Amino acid sequence: MHHPEIPTIHVDVQIMFFDTDCAAVVNNIAYLRFIETARTLLAEQIGMSLAQMAETQRYPVVVRTEIDYKRGATLGNKLEVKGWLEKVERSTFWVAFEITRPADGALIVTSRQRLALVQMPEGRPIRLPKEWDVRFKHLKAH
Repeated sequence: MHHPEIPTIHVDVQIMFFDTDCAAVVNNIAYLRFIETARTLLAEQIGMSLAQMAETQRYPVVVRTEIDYKRGATLGNKLEVKGWLEKVERSTFWVAFEITRPADGALIVTSRQRLALVQMPEGRPIRLPKEWDVRFKHLKAH
């Protein structure tokens, strides 16, 4: 499905009571939490571990989220979140996600997020690392 050099993550999720509404259907905001977990793990593969972020004070910040809810999931479902680096621009990059239910192969959610790299404490956007030009050249926006 994905180019072997594209950073990709797979996270298994078990739907818990706190993920659902009174009808035992997963609340739409819970999917963003699942994506947040996958994105944090994906950042480590890209070279932005939590420890590195704390040390350099450079953080990827979400500036846009697109999400499409395709089907509902319910209490007790087991889901898989797949995330990957989709596109690299000069000062922002895109990550994409699919949430599926392996039991029946249902596509539950698709999502994309655009992130900028921010230097703290100034909160100033900075350019993506130079090594990304080479490492992710196949993902560069044209």
